[in-house]
Amino acid sequence: MPLKTYGVLHARAVDTRREGASHTPHYQIHLLDDGGTHYRAAVNVLSQERPSELLYLVADDFRHPLTARLEGLPGGWNTLPPGPGGPNLDFVRGNLFDPAGMRSLPPDVAGPDNDLADLLDHYVRRAVADPAARLYVFGSRFGPEPAAQDQVFGFLPGNGVHDVHMNQGNSHRFRGDDGVWQDGGLLLRFPGRSRWVGIFLAFQSQSWHTDDTTGHSLEHVDGTRPTPAGQPVRIVAALLDPAGPAPGARTVTLLNTSPDPVDLSGWRVVGRLGRGAPVRATGPLAPGACLTVPLGAEARPGAEGAEISLLDAAGLKVHGVACTAGPETREGWTVVF
Repeated sequence: MPLKTYGVLHARAVDTRREGASHTPHYQIHLLDDGGTHYRAAVNVLSQERPSELLYLVADDFRHPLTARLEGLPGGWNTLPPGPGGPNLDFVRGNLFDPAGMRSLPPDVAGPDNDLADLLDHYVRRAVADPAARLYVFGSRFGPEPAAQDQVFGFLPGNGVHDVHMNQGNSHRFRGDDGVWQDGGLLLRFPGRSRWVGIFLAFQSQSWHTDDTTGHSLEHVDGTRPTPAGQPVRIVAALLDPAGPAPGARTVTLLNTSPDPVDLSGWRVVGRLGRGAPVRATGPLAPGACLTVPLGAEARPGAEGAEISLLDAAGLKVHGVACTAGPETREGWTVVF
């Protein structure tokens, strides 16, 4: 069953607290929305399952169509309905980042700049110091609890957000939290610098290939889980706005980075909503070779940009890219990823 109260909190960070490295520690953030309501964001920095160190990725200059969807969002808690139609996060389908770039960090150890709490502190403390900065915290809401003070910052009523991490592909112990388009994450907006920062967390025990309906892990017949690293075929370029009135001329260019030919039979190129066009090839894609294939109408960039994914014959995601609307998607130009 997916998370019951998924959404995003839009508020200002006013304080932080570190819990140390005992039990299941969190990095705690005190937030205040424009209406004066207090919230606490509890961000996991340690897993209850081995390996216990979390995976993280920071996009220090985050550029994605998602940011345009968030800019008009009202302050406070915003419940998000399931599906790809809104600003929901999905680490597998949303092309937010390349999962192969994630690295692990210990939760909290002695010394500067060497653990996950230090990394979170680096960015969140900057937001605390900037009155114009805003945080968008994705996850599951807890509270409000009118009769209970917040256990960390003491405000009343207790109120906040947790599950600020990937929420699909879980091990059997946490399989009940699986779902699609309901991942947690932390986005920081610094208007004075026209910059967004994205912080994404996942557990090493989670799978990166999940069922499109349930979010449950998809395993090979031998019981092993597919990983995001080492995928041989990648999307390297796209012509999203061809010159003249010819929407059928939109294309995407694939590259086989491996030393072996790859059979593309049954593969598809799809947009955010999962609809798209088949990859038509006359034979296997040779090592180092490129193939330009047509895009379906769904991949046409809109006011926010475009998100394109490459799926294999089993429907598993091989690679994905995203771009915002701007000079790189102007008429007649090919976007290079």
